[in-house]
This record gives sequence, structure tokens and C-alpha cells, in this order.
Amino acid sequence: EYYSIVDDSLIEEVKTVGHITPGIISRMSAYFKIAEDCGADLIFNQCSSVGDAADIAGKGVDIPVVRIDEAMDETAARIGHRIALIATVASTVDPSTRLLKRKIAEAGSDASVDSILVDGAMDMVMAGKVEEHNRLVKQAIDQAALDHDCIVLAQGSMTAILPYLGDVKVPVLTSPELGVKKAVSVLRASLAME
Repeated sequence: EYYSIVDDSLIEEVKTVGHITPGIISRMSAYFKIAEDCGADLIFNQCSSVGDAADIAGKGVDIPVVRIDEAMDETAARIGHRIALIATVASTVDPSTRLLKRKIAEAGSDASVDSILVDGAMDMVMAGKVEEHNRLVKQAIDQAALDHDCIVLAQGSMTAILPYLGDVKVPVLTSPELGVKKAVSVLRASLAME
């Protein structure tokens, strides 16, 4: 069973300010505590832009917290030596880059990360111009593939581009499927310990 706690103000605030704020941390900490109090066995944070706040809020609960992009970054750290992180929302770049670098360090790798913002792509989605979004993102992926051996797409929403990547010769990783698999694995391990 799963339940969603959704607060659209979190992403709007982080996009406006450019980083997490004490208010974001406070609200997420309250949501995490509420989830735990309601009997949740695991918290799955689905927004990369507030991932740093999820790390902080996770310290206040006694259940596992999994960030949607963790498994993707762990995979990239294992297989990549020069990794391109591509994002379409500016507020995602820094927290996603920090998490990827942390996973690289945890893997004992010396991989490098180049963060690329496809400026304007998300505006295209918001304006209903999905094909233009896909064209801009595909262009960035093609360019990154020239001198990187692994590409990570920073936002789960970017999975819409996958059908267009048949000609890309390097792995292009996305977070939703890998993130859910990690959440299931962590949940199983956590419940087995009880």
C-alpha cells in the first residue's frame, strides 16, 4: 500500500529561491513525522529539487528514507568515469549534483561529473510544447554523449525522452524505475529485520 503526501508549494519555493529553505525543511520534517506516525514503513522522496531537505528530514524518523534518484546515481557511479547530469529545472542541478558526487565517493570512484541545464526546456513543457522540450533535451543528450560515458537525467519527468534515444551509444539513466526498485529492496530488508 502507498499513500501520497503532496505539497506543491515545496517545488515552487525552491524554484523561486533557488535552494531549500528552513521552511521547506520544516514542512518536510513534519510530513515525514506524520508518515511515520501513520504507520509508514518507508518514505520515498520523489522530488530531486528537495532531496537535500529529505536527507535532513530523514534524520528525524526511525524508518528508511529513499530518494528517487539514489539508485540511478549509484548505478552511474559504478559504470561511469565521465558522467553528464542533465536537468531541465535549475533548482534540481545543485542537489542532484551533490547526491551524484556523494554516490561516486561512496563507490570509491574517481568519476567526474559535468552538470548541464537545458535552459528553457521545462518552459516548453509548461507551454504545452512537449516536442520542443524533447528536441532540446535530445540535443543536450547527443552533445553530452560525445565526451561522456554515462548520462543521468536529473528529473523523473525526463523519462518522456526515452523513446527518442535509440541512437545514443552511452547509457542514459533515469530515476523512476531504479528508484522504485531500490525502495522495494530497502523496504523488504527493513521488514525482514523486524
